[in-house]
Amino acid sequence: MKLHYKPGACSMASHIILNELGISFELDKTDTDAGTTEAGADFRKISPNGYVPALVTDDGEIITENPAVLQYLADQSPDAGLAPRNGTLERTRLQETLNFISSELHKSFGPFFSGTELDDAARKKAEAGVGLRVAHIERSLEDGRTFLLGDTFTVADAYAFVVLNWAGFVGVSLDAHPKTQAYVTRIAARPASIKAMVSEGIMEQAA
Repeated sequence: MKLHYKPGACSMASHIILNELGISFELDKTDTDAGTTEAGADFRKISPNGYVPALVTDDGEIITENPAVLQYLADQSPDAGLAPRNGTLERTRLQETLNFISSELHKSFGPFFSGTELDDAARKKAEAGVGLRVAHIERSLEDGRTFLLGDTFTVADAYAFVVLNWAGFVGVSLDAHPKTQAYVTRIAARPASIKAMVSEGIMEQAA
């Protein structure tokens, strides 16, 4: 398999899951602005929408959109427990969570990556939008669960971690959400997360 990714972008969730699975895969860094991959391909021919992730399967099929890519990867190794079995209520809860992360939490960070400098009013509005979505994550963790769906790490946690981790890069404080802060710290410490962040240049390899 080959993962087309952009350092630190949402595609890092798939990178983390590939590491969790311990399977063989290739990485192809993509410049979504220029529409080219590190290998020199026209990325628009791979992903017409022009954004990552794009996963090329061993059969040459191309899968885009984070929730779809993440679930496909999880289903390749069901014994790893990264997604509940299809057809169960638990799988529906996973899909529910992935959709929230994709359409609400991820989207709320959009103003910070628009390429336009935010004035004070726009920044406060954007921060409030992020805070509203993070508050939902905080409520999800109030019962003491370790991960979003309970005590088992799933693909939803990889995705949530990547998006929540953007807060530090754009200067949005998570101090009002201590359970979420602790959650981010837990997932950041997983070997698969560290390996992905080092590989993508998000953090340096520990000495």
